[in-house]
Amino acid sequence: MTAQLPLSYDAFVALAVADPSVVGLVLKGSRAHEGMVTGHSDHDLYVVLADGTGQQATGLTRYAGHRTPELDLVVLSLDAFRRVGMPGFERYALARARVVLDRLDGGIARLLADKARLGVDEAFREAGEWLDAYANSLYRSVKNDRDGHALAARLDAVDSVRFLLELLFALDRRPRPYNKYLEWELSRFPLPGWETGPLLHAVDRISRTGDVPAQRRLFARVEAAARRAGHGAVLDAWGEDLLLMRPQ
Repeated sequence: MTAQLPLSYDAFVALAVADPSVVGLVLKGSRAHEGMVTGHSDHDLYVVLADGTGQQATGLTRYAGHRTPELDLVVLSLDAFRRVGMPGFERYALARARVVLDRLDGGIARLLADKARLGVDEAFREAGEWLDAYANSLYRSVKNDRDGHALAARLDAVDSVRFLLELLFALDRRPRPYNKYLEWELSRFPLPGWETGPLLHAVDRISRTGDVPAQRRLFARVEAAARRAGHGAVLDAWGEDLLLMRPQ
């Protein structure tokens, strides 16, 4: 890691723009989400270098790993940037990132668009996996509640919400937003077939209380959506256990 240099965001951007080895600058995080900036927000910036760029071609490689309260930098090649988040935790961050510099005639923007949209086969596969995980945690929560294990039931309910959100976004071929940006994302880009307010209310209530009737009501809607999307086999594999998950 480099020394903690007193370098501002604007000063670094000017430096990077003047360097022909830089083919793209991409800003992620709260500063790429309108209305989410606070007094603690830094600038998270990807610095994308042309493939084959060495230390002799640019001095910007010395900033790799630079991290201060104002500026975090990731310096990498175009090929490496293409792979970031595909798959990986960074996918949502880059899906909603902002292009600061694009010297590839829109190529950087197209890479971000690719990260923001799951492929058809990828989305179907992931949705099936998340559906099974969601059903598993829901089933455990309801069963634990029935058997008097209140804490276990609530913990399983919290797990189920995580898997549910992954599932719903996969069904829409989108990476799930980080928890910090969930309300931001849904208020601007609602999930098809879901009203944002009631969905967030259900997620909040289930996470806080493990409310079994609320879990079952939500599952009924999820089951219908999953079957329409072609995931009936995942659900049918649960056999008679589905009866415990459905509204009574």
